[in-house]
Formats: sequence, structure tokens, C-alpha cells
Amino acid sequence: MISKIQTIKEEVAKVVVGQDKMIDGLLVALLCEGHILIEGVPGLAKTTTVNALSKSLGLEFKRVQFTPDLLPSDILGAEIYDPQQNNFKIKKGPIFTNLLLADEINRAPAKVQSALLEVMQEKQITIGDTSFKLEPPFFVMATQNPVEQEGVYQLPEAQLDRFMLKIVVDYNTKEEELEIAKRISSGKIQEIKPVVTHAELEELKGEIKNIHIDDEVQKYIIELVSATRNPSEYKLEELENYIHFGASPRVSIDMFKAVKAMAYLRGKEFVTPVDVAYIAKEIMRHRIVLTYEAEAEGITTDEIIQKVLETVAIP
Repeated sequence: MISKIQTIKEEVAKVVVGQDKMIDGLLVALLCEGHILIEGVPGLAKTTTVNALSKSLGLEFKRVQFTPDLLPSDILGAEIYDPQQNNFKIKKGPIFTNLLLADEINRAPAKVQSALLEVMQEKQITIGDTSFKLEPPFFVMATQNPVEQEGVYQLPEAQLDRFMLKIVVDYNTKEEELEIAKRISSGKIQEIKPVVTHAELEELKGEIKNIHIDDEVQKYIIELVSATRNPSEYKLEELENYIHFGASPRVSIDMFKAVKAMAYLRGKEFVTPVDVAYIAKEIMRHRIVLTYEAEAEGITTDEIIQKVLETVAIP
């Protein structure tokens, strides 16, 4: 079934040039039934990549543009009065889908964030007195603008913790950008076709669960997480003043899932510390809360995670 992964990537590559880290992250989140947050400036093919992935999987895809005036009912749906029938009917919102793209998620106010948070965690929607269970697969792919931009809100820590991965997307290389410009200007954009059935997708998830992860690697993951909470125990005293809250227990759970998926994407039957190091920043960078001192000195969570990776002993 690993060939299916390659086939999916080839379909996405018909419209997306480069951005391998983002594509790998999307596949990991999908196969582990997690949610993913993608941060980057506009124009880096975030929406295009998500749309291409949904088409290659043959899944239902919907997009919501988050704005400051967005209401929870704009996402979830609402009860609508029908005067002819003299009763209320439920009009389902765009959340009733397989893949939901929450575009520019940090432009919406707290009530909308709270409504989305409940669905992400419970995978259940309540409209009026009626509750609906979302059919799997369901996962949220949210894009976020850097907080330095105008008109954005800082997402609450509780919501950030629900995202399995946070991918930071950078500009393409000059060669990749040249290829993008050539494709768009010539109009030679290939059509993406579904290459995986729902049953095959479930089979892929089952194969990932069977990937072996050695006891020593499991302990290594826990040590990495623990080092963000108690840095002095790992001779990282210089980080004490920079970390307000370390990684949450969800990080350990998500790390165990994600490293298996990462090993699977690389065609391996077992997890190595290399798989852990490759995806550690994506899993932890949005779940470590820095102190004011760290922010004042320009210290980032990525730098802290890198220091932890360099210090904690590799099995």
C-alpha cells in the first residue's frame, strides 16, 4: 500500500510544485486522524495543496474564509423557520464534510473559535436540540497568517493544543517558482483524479498502526517532551527563563502516532530517532508557551526544540 502514498503525492504534484514538508504533514494528519495548522504568508499554495489532496482522495472538501464578522452558525449551520410547514428545519453548515479548510483561522473572534474547537475535539455538532456525529474521515486544515500582520487574533492555547501538527510554509526556491510561473502562464494544469478509495484509506490507517516502535524510541519521545517541562533536569538551565509552559500530554500521544506515520511514508516498517527528529518541531512548536523574556529576546519555540533535540541522548 506504500505505493498508494506515492500515487497520492504524484497527483498533488500535478498542481503543487515543491512544499514537500507541507504535503507530508497533511498526509500524516489525515492518516492519524488529527488536525493540522499551516502558517505562512499569502500565495504559498496552502489552499491549492489542500484542495488537490482532497481531490486525489475522492473526499468531500469545503472551505470557510474566516473573517472578524463570522458567526458560529456560519460554520455549524442553524435552525431555519419554514412558514409553509410551520416548523423549524436544520440547515447544515460547511462543517459537514470530510476535509474542512479553515482559511485564515486567526481572523475570526472567540465564539467562532470555541464552536470549531468543540467539533475538532468531539467530532460532534449540536444545532438546537439535535446532535450529529460527523462521518469519518474528518479533519480540519487551518491556515494562519503570521501574528505580525494586521487584523489577526492570537489563537488560545487550548485550541492550538488540538492541532496535531503546525507546519510553517516558506517561499519556494527560485527553480520551483520558475516552474510554477511556466505552468500557470501556459495554462497546462493537469486534472487531478481520485486514486484512493475510502476502503483503501482505512487500510492505510490500519497498516500505520502496525508500524513497530521500539521501547527505547518510546522512552526517547517521553524524554524530549519532559525536557520542555523540566529543562534543568536535562542540563538545560538556560531554557528555564524562556519556557512558561512545556509541551502538553497530547504531544506525547500525537508524537507516538505521527512518528509511525512518518516512518510509513518513508517506506519503513519501524520507527527510528530520525523520524522523531524530522517531525518533532511540527508537533511541539505550537504547544510550548514562551515567557515574555523569550519573546523580548526574539527566542522562538523552534530554537528551544532544536536545543532539546541536541541535548537529549539519542537511543
